[in-house]
Amino acid sequence: MILAIDIGNTTVALGGIKDGRVCFVAHMDTVRTRTAAEYRAEMERIFSRRRNPERKVWFEGAVLTSVVPQLTGALAACARHYTGKDPVIVGPSIRTGLTMGVPDPEAVGKDRIADAAYAAANYPLPVVTVDLGTATTFNVVDGDRVFRGGVICPGLSTGLRALGDRCAQLPQIHLARPRHAIGTTTAECMLSGSVMGTAVLLDGMVQRIEEELGSPVTLVLTGGLAKYVAPLCRHPLTYDPELMLKGLALLYELNSRPARRGDSRRFRPEQEEKRREPFRREERRRGRRDEAVKRRNAG
Repeated sequence: MILAIDIGNTTVALGGIKDGRVCFVAHMDTVRTRTAAEYRAEMERIFSRRRNPERKVWFEGAVLTSVVPQLTGALAACARHYTGKDPVIVGPSIRTGLTMGVPDPEAVGKDRIADAAYAAANYPLPVVTVDLGTATTFNVVDGDRVFRGGVICPGLSTGLRALGDRCAQLPQIHLARPRHAIGTTTAECMLSGSVMGTAVLLDGMVQRIEEELGSPVTLVLTGGLAKYVAPLCRHPLTYDPELMLKGLALLYELNSRPARRGDSRRFRPEQEEKRREPFRREERRRGRRDEAVKRRNAG
């Protein structure tokens, strides 16, 4: 089993991955002043709750991604404790299966690389991933597996907290899925603007991306807040809550063994066409639905 560690701005996600399947997921708070010993103690508490706690915890290897540089060393030390070797640390210099088509690959968030690498290897191209967390980040991979860049916006909950903090008459509210676009109370208006507004943002940005690429894209949503937004989007999409961890497992696989021919391109063209067909059917259904709505409104 592989230990995957995703150090985010709010939480540190731990995942156990075996044969491409996520076997467990756990979370710890991101505390920038914590030491390796403190994080290891919390990991011991997490692992003590597993099915056979009497067995020694051991992983064959580990892979780590971090957007909090202060904690990279501490969590890497934890990974070494449980594997006996250095973890694969995600960065632009490792094998990803992607060509980095941006001027400064070092500046690309490591979590974005993991998302994009897995999506490019497992979904029809071109593909756009959107991770809805503390920030909302879009990643764009074109039909030639070139990472073209993306979009970064304030996260859904980040925006809601800012409204409550900076606007004296607006309350702090709990996230939920709005039932209507037009709110009738302050809380409903805030939910509509934040949650439904994020769905509209996704639809609009993906439409602009498709125009720039000159072709339709596969849309994949992930992140802790995607469950609120995904049902409100009109563009066909796939919700993959474990995209990041599966991406880390893929990167470990690519970088823990010698490079082999074909690592950068997993599917043949006929496989790509077969994978895209369900998405094309959904696009045709969406087109017929939109035409029906236009005719009904015109009548």
